[in-house]
Amino acid sequence: MITSLNLWIKSQYQKVINSIAFYPAFIGLLFLVVAFFVIQFDYSDAGKEIKSRLDYLTLKDSSTARSIISAIAAGIISLTVFSFSMVMIVLNQAASQLSNRVLDKLIGNRFQQVVLGIYIGTIVYALFLLSTIRDIDSGIYIPAISTYLLILITILDIFLFIYFLHYITQSVKYKVIIERIYYDTKESLEDSCRLKKEPAKAAVFESDHLVRCPSSGIYTGFDKKSLLKICRDNNCCILLLHTPGTFVLEGVLLFKLNKQIQEEVCKEMLQSMYLDNDENIEQNFFYGLRQLSEIAVKALSPGINDPGTAIESLRALFRLYAYRVSFFPDNTIYDEDARPRVIMQELPFEKIFADTLLPVWDYGKNDRMIQNELTHLLTQLEILYATPVISKILMEVKNKSQQQLPMIVY
Repeated sequence: MITSLNLWIKSQYQKVINSIAFYPAFIGLLFLVVAFFVIQFDYSDAGKEIKSRLDYLTLKDSSTARSIISAIAAGIISLTVFSFSMVMIVLNQAASQLSNRVLDKLIGNRFQQVVLGIYIGTIVYALFLLSTIRDIDSGIYIPAISTYLLILITILDIFLFIYFLHYITQSVKYKVIIERIYYDTKESLEDSCRLKKEPAKAAVFESDHLVRCPSSGIYTGFDKKSLLKICRDNNCCILLLHTPGTFVLEGVLLFKLNKQIQEEVCKEMLQSMYLDNDENIEQNFFYGLRQLSEIAVKALSPGINDPGTAIESLRALFRLYAYRVSFFPDNTIYDEDARPRVIMQELPFEKIFADTLLPVWDYGKNDRMIQNELTHLLTQLEILYATPVISKILMEVKNKSQQQLPMIVY
């Protein structure tokens, strides 16, 4: 029960912090709190003393303060609408030219969410401040310090908008998007593949204690801490039957156990499994490799015909291949007593290579630029990791290139 509750809390926490509304809502609330305390200081004895001594911090006319705050609120609202109309244009262009799968990466960009939060926070601050202005004769009861602080925040918003324009024009570049996917995939790959030597083949046991998938979804992994604890507490070993990124239908075998355990424990194990409708690079590095492959395929389609973008994707793919051939994922998780508890299925390099490179070659085999680039990259990769798959594709690329050489007549 406690394990299930912890997993539910962890799942809800991840959904909240990964939501596009989290940072804007948090920053907007922060601005509201700041506005409350600044206005309290404005009406305090210390604030009145400061305003009485500094004439330039005094607003005698409440209508002037209202006009300033109203103009700022209306201007920031227009700035927000314009800024994020540009974001929508960028998203539409990226989806049509690259792949729909890159939208999650662009929508979840933290900088865009922080900028939106600052704009919303400024609007919240202005509206809250507007509601506190009083029509009295003495200017010390007008929140002048808060109003001048709002003017300062607005000036900062304008400079932020200028930088935001620069950021958007840079982020729309295909190379920037490809590099962003590459670095996220590399980080996930480094987290998953840490062994410098290939581990021994994991022990696979035969068992009649089978557990089926409770619902259809994409298997993206499992919560290592909770699953290891369940296996240790029940003195059992679990054999996972699918690699991350596999779509599993309801009723299909999901894992095996080396002994019979209670049904409630099996339910806890199933709750530790991640069966989602979406994938992400953080849990499955292969998803990032597949995104790069899809970008290359889309770029080589007749409607776009952009071999330059495809070459950028290929270079990113081969940089990841070069890391993967040198480091290996562990296929077994042990407890404190060095007993195997969780046995995993990992994608071998040959399958990763074939599933992500061959679709690109199928689309670009008749393009001379793709042939030359693949010949160059495959030759280098073969030096690092000579396998029949790489040698076969390299030979096919070279043969294709020689067949397309023009006949020169002197």
